[in-house]
Amino acid sequence: MPGKPKGKKSEKVVNLTNGRGKKSNNVDLSALSVDEFMSSAFDESGDSDIGDVDNSDDLLDDITLSMNEDQHEEDLSIEGENEEQSDDDDDVGSHGSESHDEENAGSSVDDAEGSDNSNVFDDYTHKRSLERLRDTDPEFYKFLEQNDRKLLQFNVSDSENEDQDEEEDQIHKPIQDLEVASDESDFEVDDKPADERVVTLKMVKELEDKLHNSRSVDATRRAVKMFHSALRRVSSPQEEDTEPTEFVVEGSSVFNAVVQLCVLEIQPAFKRCLNLPSTLKGHVQLTRCKKWKKMKPLLILYLTDLLKFLGNVSSSQILAVLLKHLHQLAMFVPYFTRLRRPLLKRLVTLWGSGEETVRVVSFLCLLKITTNQQQALLEQVLKMMYLTFVRNCKFVSPSTLPSIQFMRRSLAEMFALDEAASYQHVFLYVRQLAIYLRTAITLHKKENIQAVYNWQFIQSLHLWTEILGATAHRPHLQPLLYPVVQIIIGTIKLVPTAQYYPLRFHCVQMLIQLSKQTGTFIPVLPFILEVFSGFNFNKPHKKVSMKPLDFTCILRLSKLQLQENGFKDAVVEKVYQELLEYLASESHTISFPDMVVVTIMQLKKFVKECKSANYSRKLKQVLDKIEENARVIETERSKVSFPLSDRKAIDAWETNLKLKGTPLAIFYELWNKVNIQQMAKRATDSDNLGEYHIPTLKKNVKRTHPQHDDGPVELFPSSDESDDEVGSPLSVSPNKKQRGTRGGKGRGKIQKVTLESMENTSDGEEDIVKDLKLSDIE
Repeated sequence: MPGKPKGKKSEKVVNLTNGRGKKSNNVDLSALSVDEFMSSAFDESGDSDIGDVDNSDDLLDDITLSMNEDQHEEDLSIEGENEEQSDDDDDVGSHGSESHDEENAGSSVDDAEGSDNSNVFDDYTHKRSLERLRDTDPEFYKFLEQNDRKLLQFNVSDSENEDQDEEEDQIHKPIQDLEVASDESDFEVDDKPADERVVTLKMVKELEDKLHNSRSVDATRRAVKMFHSALRRVSSPQEEDTEPTEFVVEGSSVFNAVVQLCVLEIQPAFKRCLNLPSTLKGHVQLTRCKKWKKMKPLLILYLTDLLKFLGNVSSSQILAVLLKHLHQLAMFVPYFTRLRRPLLKRLVTLWGSGEETVRVVSFLCLLKITTNQQQALLEQVLKMMYLTFVRNCKFVSPSTLPSIQFMRRSLAEMFALDEAASYQHVFLYVRQLAIYLRTAITLHKKENIQAVYNWQFIQSLHLWTEILGATAHRPHLQPLLYPVVQIIIGTIKLVPTAQYYPLRFHCVQMLIQLSKQTGTFIPVLPFILEVFSGFNFNKPHKKVSMKPLDFTCILRLSKLQLQENGFKDAVVEKVYQELLEYLASESHTISFPDMVVVTIMQLKKFVKECKSANYSRKLKQVLDKIEENARVIETERSKVSFPLSDRKAIDAWETNLKLKGTPLAIFYELWNKVNIQQMAKRATDSDNLGEYHIPTLKKNVKRTHPQHDDGPVELFPSSDESDDEVGSPLSVSPNKKQRGTRGGKGRGKIQKVTLESMENTSDGEEDIVKDLKLSDIE
């Protein structure tokens, strides 16, 4: 260690290292321990008992060992400042001698390094001395293992290649074999040996032939595995599984070929493997098939992948193809309970929000899956479909109305599958509507009224009307007819103002539909004729509307719409239509003359007081038909001889008269044909105002040309001049003041009406979407 004087022993060690050619007593230094070497190798006078050493390698090994011990003692001296050394007092003499001898050895090694460091002290010698230390001094070796393990794990190759690795890391070496993506990679022929896992078009073609001509379970398994590998290629990172696949599908052409193979051939292959006929009649218990246990895992895997595929596809055409394929596999779905709920949920979502074709095929899949296991799945499907229907009918517009009507009719068909199971659901949902209505009637607050006067509430009533009408000949759901009618009537009476006339007409239409389909008498006429007393039709309108109002997609009118002439036209038209429809359905009853007495009186009063010739003429026509039909019924009724208590005789008489036809029913059939054509025309060309032939007023003004003395006369004026400015009442010469003429006041009035009719009626008028939100209730 530094600071200690070097003695004679160190010089003796140096002499030993330099005396390579001298002969002396041969002593094996490798057999001596460190303590024996340092204590007994030298006498008191400093002469060595060992003599010269003929084996320089053994001597160098011991010198190196002493160097390592010296270095280790230095490390321990630094660390010993923070540790307790209790054993140092017992071995002071021996420890001092060891440290002194190690220092002398260290000094001798320093001299040796100065002479021949590259040849004497190398990595191999150091590693060999460390290995020999385990036999010579096991205690010190154990101490190194506990405190300095890195010294014992010395590796020669690390020190040799360290500089070379650092130089290589600084140099960037590009990859020699780079793969370039290409659309034609599927059709290129490589010289390298093909991987058996990579799917090719040839493999798909061979597999298609096997599936088509044999009943091989292995071929079906390969097709299912290929489809699974193909979906792994296009699936999202969140859905990818870590399990390796049996095949690798690369390229769009191979992917399309695999999908096409499964869509066309996998369902017949499943049937052939299970020994099922190609055309099944009735329900078959698949668990009794011999190969069901072998085919069940394949069916689970394939249906799971097909469900994932349906969830990731956005194209309506591809969805329609996949749904048709799923419709073929619907017979297998009820056997897998884990797949039923997610599959039904996905189908209901497509049924409620997809394209028209996708909606239809989704409903067919739902219907087939449900009928295969109706007892277990019907209630779950009904609940999911009803919630989806209510969620998607929040807003009604001409574009969304056809899809809402389709959902309503298809859902009514699902409820009609089992009336006993459907009764609980219908009763629960009708009761919920009744609670909303009762809260609105008792509290009469804005938010409670909004809970009733919205499209979701009205469309729900339309749905229950549709269901009760479709199951009129079945007794299970008929007890719910009365509560539904009472809810509809309560909805009409909640806010009976002119702003909610569109909602009133929707409710009246539902009552007429229930009365016609169930054969139950419902007093509808008071709610129709109440319109005449709720609004003054003789009051002149303040605005002229360009388009006639259509109440099909409207529940509430704004105040500006109430001031238009189109509002009164639409109301009179709806009264005319619903009077004809309801009275035509009751025109064959024996009580018709008595039923229309009040109606005739109110119509006569309106016709007499109305100042509009168009309205009076229209309702006068209905009045004449009602009176004519009443006279016919009275004439036929005067000929009967059965008592009024004979219900069967009355039913027979009414059926006979209905088959013959009544004047009012015949007139309604003719009018309805024309009305349906006009409605279809408006639905397809509703934005083309030219079809309505709306008259416009134009003021003819003589065209004056300024006289130019200088320059040629312009025979053909420029096309930049607007032709509309010729007949416009605003086209006045800026340099010449317009003079008044006779009848100027009258012409001024005509000009004012024309300008008002050409104004945009949407100024200050609320949007239709806002009206559907029902945010402005008085």
